Amino acid sequence: MSNTTSSVKTSRAERTGQDVVLAQPHMPVQRENAVPAPAVEAGLPAAKEQGVLAARPQTAPPSVRPEGALNLRVQTPPANVPPQAEAASPGQGMRRPFQPRPMLAGNPYAPLPATVREIISETANIKTLRVVLDDEERMASFTFEPGQVGQLSVFGVGEATFVINSPPSQKDYLQFSVMRAGEVTAAIHKLSPGDKVGVRAPLGNFFPWQDWKGKSIFFVGGGIGMAPIRTIMLHVLERKAEYGEISLLYGARSPRDMAYTAELQDWLGHPDLHCTLCIDQPFDGWQHKVGLIPNILLELKPDPQNCVAVLCGPPIMIKFTVQALEKLGFSPENIVTTLEKRMKCGIGICGRCNIGGHYVCVDGPVFTWKQLQELPPEL
Repeated sequence: MSNTTSSVKTSRAERTGQDVVLAQPHMPVQRENAVPAPAVEAGLPAAKEQGVLAARPQTAPPSVRPEGALNLRVQTPPANVPPQAEAASPGQGMRRPFQPRPMLAGNPYAPLPATVREIISETANIKTLRVVLDDEERMASFTFEPGQVGQLSVFGVGEATFVINSPPSQKDYLQFSVMRAGEVTAAIHKLSPGDKVGVRAPLGNFFPWQDWKGKSIFFVGGGIGMAPIRTIMLHVLERKAEYGEISLLYGARSPRDMAYTAELQDWLGHPDLHCTLCIDQPFDGWQHKVGLIPNILLELKPDPQNCVAVLCGPPIMIKFTVQALEKLGFSPENIVTTLEKRMKCGIGICGRCNIGGHYVCVDGPVFTWKQLQELPPEL
């Protein structure tokens, strides 16, 4: 979720006779020249174990995740740690219990050297970077789950957290979409193809797409919040036979503020995706919905029966979209969002993303609304 806290069919275009108006002619999607990524020896450890909440014990053998991840040790929780909550019974929604937080081994702050291959100008203040790890073997074996994030660093400036918004099936590059909002993001926006960056990934938990099999999924993205929605949506569309109806509601303030404009026509015409676009205010030439996302959601009236709602966007949008979903009958267990913008170090050391005794970076960033309701009111 972009900068978030606890507050949060259209069929083929040619069949409707409408063309999507995405941006003014003087604002095309721009792609800077792509460059090949040279191979260098990174020589960094590559292992990780997914984990979340628990006290930190002292010793345990390391547990290894696929190549390309951080090297972490997961400890057996002490006897006084309460047992995990049981999963909800069928028909009662999802219940994702917190799990033991991992211990770190090696140097978890060391980034993997990478090269910017391509830059796409999405909007006036959003750029998408496609980066390639310099170690060719590490890049080929890099794996992650939809919703996991990475720390993208500009050497000499700093690093910031961004969701990996390319689907896991994309093996040629890792994609990050960056809204310019501060010193690090401004430095990222100044990068060019061929420039060197650092990547620490994958970090955090992920969307429980395995638990959603057999269910319908309704995605809701607002502005740059479409980034995490993109990766999980493309992932489940690749496995459409395992799911029910898949829908997307994507909104922004205006057509100029919509990211991924080069892909929207494909989404509108995708045979397995019911795609609806909306903007806040009327705009010349706009032929789709006009209105705030929560209001358009109530107009669409998605059926909450056996359906999961996955949303990401600005805090105010999340707050009122959740209210709309609850009004429609969605249970908190079946409303899922992500808080990656609260993450700092990404590995549970700095403590700057804590909510009570929980860390967003290791207990999240993906949470159900039910989980967020149980956390202290600090979001």
